[in-house]
Amino acid sequence: MKTLILDGGAGEGGGQILRTALALSCLTGTPFRLDNIRAGRPKPGLLRQHLAAVRAAGEISRARITGDALGTSALEFRPGKIVGGDYHFTVGSAGSALLVLQTVLFPLLHADTPSTLTLEGGTHNPWAPPFPFIEKSFLPLLRQMGFSVGVELRRAGFYPAGGGIIAVTITPGGKRRTLQIGPRGEISSRLATGVVDNLPRRIAETEVARVREKLELAENETTVAELADAPGQGNAVFLALRSRRVTE
Repeated sequence: MKTLILDGGAGEGGGQILRTALALSCLTGTPFRLDNIRAGRPKPGLLRQHLAAVRAAGEISRARITGDALGTSALEFRPGKIVGGDYHFTVGSAGSALLVLQTVLFPLLHADTPSTLTLEGGTHNPWAPPFPFIEKSFLPLLRQMGFSVGVELRRAGFYPAGGGIIAVTITPGGKRRTLQIGPRGEISSRLATGVVDNLPRRIAETEVARVREKLELAENETTVAELADAPGQGNAVFLALRSRRVTE
């Protein structure tokens, strides 16, 4: 099959074109070459989280890869057959483990056998979907489409320490359904959650109190979560709006 040539500097010039190309290459069996990888970023080329995604996609599809090294600006990827199984992928930094999941999820949903993944890296990252978004917003929509995916946060990982652990179960098959969301509908619940990881609880309490004031939330619409056993420190606030069809 002819190799597809892609320009990684097109559009925003970030890592998304790489992850999308890897996933679609695995699904369609189309080899590709990506030049100018992340040309639009201050540090172009493959960083650890991008390299982890490349190697993860290569492992699940038994691909032949040229250029899978830190800092490289060109990559060639020739996939084989997608193979389900037990996989362990480590970013090796605080880079997002969930962006690695984004790369391999849809290919593994089309494998012949189920898969279990252990992903290590960042779980609550800026400029990447954090674990609560994947769990509460993204996966429920996939389940509406007939896909079976389960996730568990075993350990949080914040920048710069990373070290988070996510367990994922992926079961191919099932009847596929068209996703039709339509109007969001009336909001049924609101929840602001302050999260601290090896930091004083009062930080999260102060944050959710401020959110409660600004958004006029009730006392039972805010909560605080203290994460345990994480290797570093971190803090985040999540605002969730649940309606009939979606959680945002």
